[in-house]
Amino acid sequence: MFDDTIAAIATAMSPSGIGIVRISGSKSVEIVDKIFTMKNKNLRFSDVKSHTVSYGFIKKGNEVIDEVMVLKMLAPNSYTKEDTVEIDCHGGIKVMQDILNTVVSAGARPAEPGEFTKRAFLNGRIDLSSAEAVIDLINSKNEFARKSSVSQVQGSVYKKISSCRAIILEQTAFIEAALDDPEHYTLDGYYEKINNVVCGLIDETEKLIKSYNNGSMLQEGIQTAIVGKPNAGKSSLLNALAKKEKAIVTDIEGTTRDVIEQHIKLGELSLNIIDTAGIRKSDDVIEQIGVEKAKNIIEEADLVLFVVDSSRELDTNDREIIELLYDKKAIVLFNKTDIENVISEDDVKKLLDKSIIPISAKEKEGIEELEKTIEEMFALGDISFNDEIYITNERQRLCLEKALNSLRLVKTGIENEMPEDFLSIDLQSAYEALGEITGESVGEDLIDEIFSKFCMGK
Repeated sequence: MFDDTIAAIATAMSPSGIGIVRISGSKSVEIVDKIFTMKNKNLRFSDVKSHTVSYGFIKKGNEVIDEVMVLKMLAPNSYTKEDTVEIDCHGGIKVMQDILNTVVSAGARPAEPGEFTKRAFLNGRIDLSSAEAVIDLINSKNEFARKSSVSQVQGSVYKKISSCRAIILEQTAFIEAALDDPEHYTLDGYYEKINNVVCGLIDETEKLIKSYNNGSMLQEGIQTAIVGKPNAGKSSLLNALAKKEKAIVTDIEGTTRDVIEQHIKLGELSLNIIDTAGIRKSDDVIEQIGVEKAKNIIEEADLVLFVVDSSRELDTNDREIIELLYDKKAIVLFNKTDIENVISEDDVKKLLDKSIIPISAKEKEGIEELEKTIEEMFALGDISFNDEIYITNERQRLCLEKALNSLRLVKTGIENEMPEDFLSIDLQSAYEALGEITGESVGEDLIDEIFSKFCMGK
């Protein structure tokens, strides 16, 4: 499909033990033949078999640039389905750059970001959902995100979407055949049959859309707000979770006036922690701005960690926070258990029926129980990627929403007994929307935009 041959450094541009320069295209082997001298000088690189590794030297003229291992993968059995060569060299920045420049001088052109994966997609090796999962896999922040991305790279989303599209196509083809050839195909009783089919498709589509909330949390981390009245120990908790001094801790109320954000790993979980300003009534304008921000963050958070100061009586500030948490996923952290308690866990339980964990943020006690509680709350420990599909991509979610709207129009048409050719129009719209997920119904501009977000060399 492509006339040119591309090349890029496929490893990070930082000193390391090994670096990889990747080449893909019809002239890959020819280019390497010009610059690679094998240890066995009686052999040329073009003579060796595919999927073998050769040892030798990359040269620019008579000058040796580096001692290398070179992997040869001929089409179609390569990542891009093109002839592909990977040069494994020493991982110095200058060495990798010199080898890339030599490859380009020999006839390749520098690859654009994501162009290797783009070629894999355009050459039919992977679908668009699998291609997008590649970058998600690279950016995965935890074990759950990695497993989800691997599942999608292996085609889990593609298989599900293709199955739905096949059902829609079958119904559309039947309607068109019946309209064109009524003597051999009858539409008698068809409304009941297609209604059952469409209801099944709507259920499947809604399930995939609902999976997005968990899927995005898997990929990006759980948006977690730490809230409480001033001096309850919120900043100490953030420091305990982050295992470093991220927030200033003092005995002075109102020290935290703006939000402090930190991404942390808690076991196999990823949390995007936001330490908010202490919520209380105040005449300080700046502090009140922080309080309003804290309330907005509570509204948007996936999880709220409510830090209660057990050494002080519950007051109006605590009760104001409690009123914001009734309909939220929240955990009450009964803090300062290392000193004398003035209130009990039961005092809090009477006001807010949420899980309560006794902790000492200062002494870093209770963190393991917190981790276990969060895992159970989000049911992450039971996730299986063998039969469950989690949508983690916003673009794919929007495509599913479009498909769902079209399927609902089909159902409305059935209920109103509209002509079958009208049903066919909406079925086709759903078919096209689902095709945007797999890449079978997308334009070139969208493809370019998607792959421009990839890293260089992938």
